[in-house]
Amino acid sequence: MSIRLLLADDEALVRTGMRMILEAEPEFQVVGEASDGLEAVEFARSLRPDVVLMDIRMPKLDGLNATRRVLDAAKGKTRVVILTTFEVDEYVYEALRAGASGFLLKTAPADQLVTSVRAAVAGDALLSPSVTRKLIEEFVRRSPTAPDVRPVRSRLSDRELEVLKLIARGLSNSEIAGMLHLSEATVKTHVGHILDKLELRDRVQAVVLAYESGVVLPGAR
Repeated sequence: MSIRLLLADDEALVRTGMRMILEAEPEFQVVGEASDGLEAVEFARSLRPDVVLMDIRMPKLDGLNATRRVLDAAKGKTRVVILTTFEVDEYVYEALRAGASGFLLKTAPADQLVTSVRAAVAGDALLSPSVTRKLIEEFVRRSPTAPDVRPVRSRLSDRELEVLKLIARGLSNSEIAGMLHLSEATVKTHVGHILDKLELRDRVQAVVLAYESGVVLPGAR
């Protein structure tokens, strides 16, 4: 079963390069290209891709607002991966809060582009956990309100809370399993319960919530 992709970037050469890389993989099918944010929203609605690769800075409508509109219309059936030139970008953070499944630096190698799409579809692991964590820490640190961890703690068991903290540190299921001496299948079950109980789309939203709620504090390891 093919994974349908929409490429949204105002630079034609960037779109062409991504198309060549992605269509070299047998399971990927690029169903459309958008050169601005409004086109991205329109094409996402009409083409219904599984994943949109979305440049954060585009004409007519920026990638942040385009992401919000795409995800609102898709109702969980489309994932968005943000493309950015900068590691720490407030627009990227807001896009993650809006429900984007991760982000990719435009300078990343080709294999990371492929990995990011597969990770977005699977809802499994963050592509660049250390950079994502740094980004989230930077903007949570600026938040004027103190986090309240009680609503999150009240919904999760002690083990689930422990797993959430490790997700927020950027660990994969296999790494969490090794640290907690559990099977990978058990960890996957815990992750599923966490997402269900907190009404989250994927691990990226879990990381954002973990920092914003104070489950994990900026700078903690």
